[in-house]
Amino acid sequence: MDFEQVFADVARTIEGSGVVIMAIGLAVVLIRYCYDVVRKGTGSYQQLRVNLGRVILLGLEILIVGDIIRTIIVETSVQSVLVLGLIVVIRTVLSFALEVEISGSWPWQTRRTDAA
Repeated sequence: MDFEQVFADVARTIEGSGVVIMAIGLAVVLIRYCYDVVRKGTGSYQQLRVNLGRVILLGLEILIVGDIIRTIIVETSVQSVLVLGLIVVIRTVLSFALEVEISGSWPWQTRRTDAA
């Protein structure tokens, strides 16, 4: 096994763990929501969305790490760097959108709960 193959496997493992985190996180969030509905008679849809957004954010950040490792170590070319840049931009926009959805404000602004 050579150097590039080892890091290709590392990148694939990291990306796989990002997907697993999102899948398990989805299951946990949904189970928790169902438990709240059964126990309390009502579930908080807003809390479900916030928790699901957090799971997705974590998974996206881990997927970005895997993409960076694969592009820098394994597939070093101008085209792969441009594709990585596009992927990172798309995932960053998604992360910002999820952060706004979760907190109700941009990450650089004072949180609505802090101001209240």
